[in-house]
Amino acid sequence: MSGDRYNITDQNACYFLTITVVDWIDVFIRPVYKQIVVESLNYCIEKKGLVVYSWCLMTNHLHLIAAAQPGFQLSYTIRDFKKFTARNILKAIEDEPESRRDWMLYRFEFAGKFMRRIEKYHFWQDGNHAVFMDPYRPQIL
Repeated sequence: MSGDRYNITDQNACYFLTITVVDWIDVFIRPVYKQIVVESLNYCIEKKGLVVYSWCLMTNHLHLIAAAQPGFQLSYTIRDFKKFTARNILKAIEDEPESRRDWMLYRFEFAGKFMRRIEKYHFWQDGNHAVFMDPYRPQIL
């Protein structure tokens, strides 16, 4: 498997993306965390040029078929989406009544412990497993 195989190379093309929580932690079983994802997707659609053709939020990851409008870059939009949602979901985990709070925060802290760019918690796995939706290869669709 090549290092660039799952990268976004054409910033305005359509991609199937999978964005996964570290350690596959089942975060999205509570409505409050799901709502943060939905609101952030809507913001990205309205303000950041994100075009969403389909999406499915699972308990520990998000699938998207998406592209960016001209003048926007899909990589940047997804980066901003992940950064915003991570910050807000982690805050909600700290603030909301959550029976798994200590365990989840420990896992997120441990996931970021050896990464210099992580200040405290690492929520989303790196990357987005981008698969180009090549219109000339219908087997991909």
